Amino acid sequence: RSGSGSPWLLALLLLGGSPGAWASYLRRSSSCTAIPSSMALCYDIGYSEMRIPNLLEHETMPEVIQQSSSWLPLLARECHPDARIFLCSLFAPICLDRLIYPCRSLCEAVKRSCAPVMACYGYPWPEILNCNKFPADHELCISAVSTDETSSSRRMPRASCKDCELEEASTAREILENLCASDFAVKIRIFRKNTTTTISDFDLDPSRVEVLKHGPLLRTEIPGRLQQWLDIDATCAHNIMRGTHAGVFVVSGEAQSDKVVVNKAYAWHKNRNLHQAVRRWKHHRCPEQPG
Repeated sequence: RSGSGSPWLLALLLLGGSPGAWASYLRRSSSCTAIPSSMALCYDIGYSEMRIPNLLEHETMPEVIQQSSSWLPLLARECHPDARIFLCSLFAPICLDRLIYPCRSLCEAVKRSCAPVMACYGYPWPEILNCNKFPADHELCISAVSTDETSSSRRMPRASCKDCELEEASTAREILENLCASDFAVKIRIFRKNTTTTISDFDLDPSRVEVLKHGPLLRTEIPGRLQQWLDIDATCAHNIMRGTHAGVFVVSGEAQSDKVVVNKAYAWHKNRNLHQAVRRWKHHRCPEQPG
């Protein structure tokens, strides 16, 4: 059994419920094993040991690691604050006397936020995560941590479906045309908060923000909007950073009511065409847009 408790775990377990739902699974032999560091989805989740077979009927640790790793891109999208807890309750169930499933309401909340992101890439919500098969909240189950519907995490705009990449081999003219067509364009420095995790967090250096074009946005709100973009479109930021710790980029895109969406990103380092385009931009006259 795991002796490593976690404060949120105690809050998650709801008392009561019938043991019948667990009986068939508990009859199977299962054992406790340490969650390996190679299981990025659930390592350091708040407890150190899990049961195998897990609640998704994965029999071996290599199978668990392989299957769980496929969920890392979705987790990087930060589509729901409790997505990791939900997934790890199934992939790496905590080692207790009995197996504790996620509550149906937790599944439904995560599905409501994350299924649309999966649909962006043509993946349906999988049957193995059918929320109807999980226990109701009055039974013994793992409930949501983010219960405040008005919290900042709940009000976070939904991530876009863009997996942006660095633009390659663009001419200065092409870059200028893109800046003209974009709502905003900014030269920024991005750095990685933590290089030890697979799911990376990124920060904007507020002292290195040069607004080339603000469009419908106020200049003062652009740094906050771009930091929000880094938070909700982590996969996009990861693609741009390409494993580096920090970098300077020119990004441009679309301003929406509650967020910005980056459509183009250019690396500043050793990019002569980009340097030329930015120098020319100050005096560049964009053609009038039709309409």
